[in-house]
Order: sequence, then structure tokens, then C-alpha cells
Amino acid sequence: MKVFIITEGSWHTGFGHITRCISLYQAFKKRGIIPKFIINGDDCIKDLLKDKNYQIFNWLEEKNKLFELVKNADIAIVDSYLAHISFYETLSNLVKIPVYIDDTEGLDYPRGIVVNGGICAEELDYPNKDGITYLLGTKYTPLRKEFWEVPEKEIKGKVESIMITFGGNDSKNMTPKILKLLKENYSNLKKNVIIGRAFQNIDEIEKEADKNTNLTFYPNAEKMKEIILESDIAISAGGQTLYELARVGVPTIGICVAKNQLGNVKGWEKAGFLEYVGWYNRDDILEKIKDAVECLKDVKIRKSKSKIAKKIVDGKGNLRIVDKVIKE
Repeated sequence: MKVFIITEGSWHTGFGHITRCISLYQAFKKRGIIPKFIINGDDCIKDLLKDKNYQIFNWLEEKNKLFELVKNADIAIVDSYLAHISFYETLSNLVKIPVYIDDTEGLDYPRGIVVNGGICAEELDYPNKDGITYLLGTKYTPLRKEFWEVPEKEIKGKVESIMITFGGNDSKNMTPKILKLLKENYSNLKKNVIIGRAFQNIDEIEKEADKNTNLTFYPNAEKMKEIILESDIAISAGGQTLYELARVGVPTIGICVAKNQLGNVKGWEKAGFLEYVGWYNRDDILEKIKDAVECLKDVKIRKSKSKIAKKIVDGKGNLRIVDKVIKE
């Protein structure tokens, strides 16, 4: 079976699409199929793709090269915010089963399978069209294989550690501000700080680190899981990491740093898992974060939020997607 995964990622745009697509690559591999990645990106993504079958080039500009590669493929999956509708229309005529990873109901997709594993996906007003199959909701949340099975998360009586994670590039420079807040108000707590590959603010972060701060640079999925399991609370942006935190069951304080994250943070807040404190640029954001930390000191609240999250994300979304696509 000939399968392609077409996506994008770089130090400038972040790695969320690639991370999500790696999880689908792993699910195909679990079923005995090795896909090929086609990625619009730069050299900094190569470590993410170690041991994967991939090719890097700007397929947005070299469409003909891409279309020639994927022509007559059994399956082609696209995860992109940059591709125009005309790209999808051409692709849908070239491959047997086109699959579109969507987050925001952003396009009127042509024939194929639309996948949206977001918490609020089933509430979006997708059009009922002939030739389109929808796989919607957290039943289809794609997670990396390290999160398919996770040990039971211990909810301690007292908060001892807090994790800070803002994706691959922390484009809004939130990590040093939050670390400073925690250092000044919770110096006794262990602070687990995730540093992404494209962070431009490492000097600022190191300046705010105290003796109880652990900086983890470029963690792989296994290390990420280890830190999530160890942490009592997380402070996170509203991207893909929220679903890994939910899978493990770590009570989380959510901050929206991009428009495409709004559905995630609002959906998880409504579900009862997330303490959502608003947009990154609100004047009182640090005060809101402090209030949320105080709220989550209550062990009953943390246990409730952990239980809610683990019921919603079961780690099997990747295999459900792949099995449905192969069946088609």
C-alpha cells in the first residue's frame, strides 16, 4: 500500500503538524505499512524525523513535483494551514483516498476523509456533502505512540511540581514570565520547564531559573511523558500538548497563544479539565495564572479534573483513524 503524509514545520512556524503526523506514521507502521513524509520545512526538523521515511522540499511552490510523487497513491494525508483549496482539489483527483487533517472547519474540502480529533470538533458545522467522510472528536485524537498506553497518574495530596510547556518555539515569550512568577511565589515547588527546538528566549529562561528549576531541552516523546507523569500541575499553551496532558491526566492551566487554539482551550474548559486563564496578552494574565495554581492546590479538584480528562482521551485515536482509512 502506497501512503504519503504531506505537512509542514520549521523553527518559525513550529512543529505541531509534524508531531501530529508522526503519530499517524506510527499507527500505519503498527499496521505493517510504512508511509512517506513530504514536508515543507527546514533542517531543524530532521531530528524529529529520525528513522522515518521522508523528503523535505517546499511542496507549496513545487506542486507539480509533489503531484507527480503522489499520483495514484492509495492514501495521501494532508495536515497544513498553508495549502489553498485548489491544492486539495487537485490532490483529491490524483489519489484513491485523500485525507485532510482539520482543526477549524477552515475549508470546503473536496472528496475524501476529514479528520478533526479536537475536543470541540463535533460541535462545528461541517457541511453534509456526498463523497466526504468525517472522523470527528476525541475518539480520533492522534497521539504519539508513547501515549497510547500510560501508567496510572498519581494525584498527590500536596502540589510539589509544576510543568511549563509552550510548544516548539514559545513565540509569545511566555515561559520566562511564568517561570519568574513561580520563582517569586512558589520557590519551594519543583519547576519542570520544556525548551523547544526553536526557542529564541533561552537566555531569559535561564536567568529566571532557580535551584528548583529543571530545564529540559528538546525532549522526545518518552521524556515528555516522563515529565508529564512526574508533574502535579501543568501550565500549557492550547496546542497538541493539551491532549497528551489530558491522556495522562495532569490538571492543566491553559493559555491561548494563537487563534487556532481557541477551540481547544474553550472545549477543555467546558469539559471540566482545563483551568483556562485567557489570552497570553491580557494585562492580568500572570495574576490569573497564580489564582489558577491556588485553585489546583485542592486535591479534590485535581482528582476530578484528572478523571475527566482520562475518560475523554483514551490513546487509541491514531489506530481508529488508520483502520478507517485502510478500510475505505
